[in-house]
Amino acid sequence: MEPLSRPVPPRSPGDRARAWIEWFGVARLLAASIATVIVSLGGYWLLQSPPPSTEATLPMAVSPSSEAPGVTIQAAPSPPSPPEAPTTILAHVTGAVMEPGVYELTGDARIRDALAAAGGPSPQADWNALNLAAPVVDGTRLYVPLVGEEAATAIVSAPAPAPASGSDALTAPVDVNRASAAELDALPGVGPATAAAIVTDRERNGPFVGVDDLERVPGIGPAKLAAIRDLVTT
Repeated sequence: MEPLSRPVPPRSPGDRARAWIEWFGVARLLAASIATVIVSLGGYWLLQSPPPSTEATLPMAVSPSSEAPGVTIQAAPSPPSPPEAPTTILAHVTGAVMEPGVYELTGDARIRDALAAAGGPSPQADWNALNLAAPVVDGTRLYVPLVGEEAATAIVSAPAPAPASGSDALTAPVDVNRASAAELDALPGVGPATAAAIVTDRERNGPFVGVDDLERVPGIGPAKLAAIRDLVTT
C-alpha cells in the first residue's frame, strides 16, 4: 500500500502577488501606474468648474422686480398738473341771428359756436353762406346775411392789425378815389378782389361822390359798407 501524499499548502497572498509581478514585469507595472495617474489628473482637470470671470465678481444692481417675495416698492405718484385755464375771446355776432351782440367764447371756438351763442340763425338767415368750421379769433365781427342777400356781405372779419410806426402809419381815412388797390386791401373786410373792383369801378364810372356810392361796387353790400364807413372818404 502506497503512502498518502501530503497536500500542498495554499499559497499566501504575498506569494501570489510576487508571482504576478514576476510574470507581469516591473517595467510594465510602473508604466501602467504612471498612465493611470496621468489619466486621473486629466479627467479631474476636464471635469472641474472653470474659475469665475472678472465680470461675475462685480456687484450687481438689484431691480425692484428682484426684491424678496412679499416686498413691494411703489414709486411716489407725481402731483397732478393744474388744469390750464381756457383762453377766452370776444366776438361780435350780428345780422340774421336771434340775439345779435358781443359774446365771450373759448379760445378754440368756431363760427358755429358763435352762432349758437347768439341764439342761432334766424329763419331768414342764409347761414350756409358761412364756413361754420372756421375758427374765431379775438375781435372777430361775424355778419350773417339774409337769404337772397349778396353772398359777399357774409363777413367774418378779424380786427385790423395795428398800423405800422413811422411814415407808413395811417393818419387819415383812405380816399377811395385816389387809394391804390394795396391801400384798399388793407381795409377790414376788403380783400384783393374787392379792392380791384373799387379801382375798376372808379376808372369806368368816374369818382365816387360819397361813401355810399361804394355800394355800386360788386362785392360791397350794406354790412361791408358799414364796416369801412369810418375808415374811408371821397
